[in-house]
Amino acid sequence: MLAASLSAALALFLALAMAGAWLAAERTGNHGWVDTIWSFATGIAGIAAALLPFGAESWLPRQLLVAGLAAIWSLRLGLHILQRTRQGHDDPRYAELRRQWGAHASRRLFLFLQVQALAALILVLAIAAAAHAPFPGWRPGDGLAVVLLLAAVLGEGVADRQLARFRAIPANRGRVCDQGLWGMTRHPNYFFEWLGWLAYPAIAIDPAGGYAWGVAALLAPLLIYVLLVHASGIPPTEAHMLRSRGEAFRDYQRRVNAFWPGPARGPGR
Repeated sequence: MLAASLSAALALFLALAMAGAWLAAERTGNHGWVDTIWSFATGIAGIAAALLPFGAESWLPRQLLVAGLAAIWSLRLGLHILQRTRQGHDDPRYAELRRQWGAHASRRLFLFLQVQALAALILVLAIAAAAHAPFPGWRPGDGLAVVLLLAAVLGEGVADRQLARFRAIPANRGRVCDQGLWGMTRHPNYFFEWLGWLAYPAIAIDPAGGYAWGVAALLAPLLIYVLLVHASGIPPTEAHMLRSRGEAFRDYQRRVNAFWPGPARGPGR
């Protein structure tokens, strides 16, 4: 009963946060506030879900570990998007959605962001499943989770810096970045974002099957994969890049994997 009440409170918080994101985007005309607020709100809800008393068998050190992982993820992503948003850069994905939605754009954006609140709730419940795993001491999965989350944060940071350095060179204006991590996958930021969400099932899953809720933590990387690869990530981003870079981006698509890192293919292969 307590778990249901806490879950409902977290759902309400996320719904209100995304309503605020909708209002910020409507008033400023900058949709970067959507992902900024989503990142911070999901992190806050995840930390709360890790620390609140969902189960009597929870082990406090693991709750603190999981809360820390959620905080690191939220701060890195949220601050990165916030910096870009404060520079006045609108998100072309949302701009294109508004164009497609036409006169109904405002109402449909509000509903769309409530769907994002629901997605955030699923992620938060995966965090809770890891934090409240009823294991009395440290396990290999806890260490693996730290490695995965830190590798994801480091990888995203490296990819962001590589792209920023590429764009800072005037001669690269209008070109496609295919250097460093961007020469191994067209979306290294998306790949590392997905990788970080593997931390929670690494903690929660019990190979012996003694913790049924541990499997629920798998919903986080599964959901993130579907969203990034098939929904709000790669498809609209690549559609925008094709409009803005044309044949240069088509050549990039032929040479470099979309999501999974791997060696680039040579021209004509």
